[in-house]
Amino acid sequence: MSAARPRTTLRTLAAVAALPLLLTACGYGSESNDDGGQAKAASGAKKLSADSVKIGYFPNLTHGTALVGVQKGLLQKELGGTQIKPSTFNAGPSEIEALNAGSIDIGWIGPSPAINGYTKSQGKSLRIIGGSASGGVKLVVNPKKIKSLDDLKGKKIATPQFGNTQDVAFLNWIAEKGWKVDAQSGKGDVSVVRSDNKITPDAYKSGSIDGAWVPEPTASKLVSEGGKVILDEADLWPDKKFVITNIIVSQKFLKEHPDVVEAVLRGSVKTNKWINANPEKAKASANAALQKLSGKALPAKVIDPAWKSIDFLDDPLASTLDSEAKHAVKSGLLEQPDLKGIYDLKPLNKVLKAEGEDGVDDAGLGTK
Repeated sequence: MSAARPRTTLRTLAAVAALPLLLTACGYGSESNDDGGQAKAASGAKKLSADSVKIGYFPNLTHGTALVGVQKGLLQKELGGTQIKPSTFNAGPSEIEALNAGSIDIGWIGPSPAINGYTKSQGKSLRIIGGSASGGVKLVVNPKKIKSLDDLKGKKIATPQFGNTQDVAFLNWIAEKGWKVDAQSGKGDVSVVRSDNKITPDAYKSGSIDGAWVPEPTASKLVSEGGKVILDEADLWPDKKFVITNIIVSQKFLKEHPDVVEAVLRGSVKTNKWINANPEKAKASANAALQKLSGKALPAKVIDPAWKSIDFLDDPLASTLDSEAKHAVKSGLLEQPDLKGIYDLKPLNKVLKAEGEDGVDDAGLGTK
């Protein structure tokens, strides 16, 4: 399958491919010191076709399915004697590199890194096998400096990373306003400042940025510091739904261990069902996992509004991923990609059918 590759000027992505020595700094393969409370494989339980499965995700609320699924042992329960080996990451490109290197087999990740990973490998590295979350992204600004969306012109607004999902969304929004910004430098009618979510609240407090287009819980952290939500990205999408977190798998692992992949998907579906049936308990479980992974739980004023803004679902919302790819092209971050085959939803639809749920659609981007 031929696929257009991202432009060579994508410095962040090129660095991931060409400078593996920097991967440690990016969080590559950075298994947490604590496993987030994961359940151990039951002694004597029957193993599937693999002794273990290496799973990657972010210590973010938008990865709540993985946080709760590992913390509550819901994923491990479906795997029996096949042990989960979790790793956490701080950036999408580093997780894609880990998948390509075999350091993880399955990962929770945002749409833009999945698109970039697929196109850079010419369709040979990964498949998207399920959805996990929608929403949870907001534009938060300093209300003393910005009263309306038009006031963003001339201001400094942070996004989490060059070329990441929120960076693409903000650049697309800017383009639709008719404003001009150089995608590479971030300079133009609005200054786009690429800032790690960990330091964005401090940058906001110091006044070095005027706002940020960020996922939860960073958005709610900014609000707790006096920021104001001026736009919820969900309001820009049909039915207010758009993919923020997918589940991906290496094609090699999918081919060699389909039973393990199916078990992880079954655990994900059951975890989402439990989350939606028990929102308060699920929020507490996610916060407990974050505390074990980062050493600090989120205060109620941050986690309460953040958790409410995220929808946990099994549908990967494939049509919105296609739209996000088009946004990246329009923004100058990506040449027109060939995404045919990026999805393989057959295992997920098998699981959903067994659970009495409706199947999901790949928007014409699935494998044959």
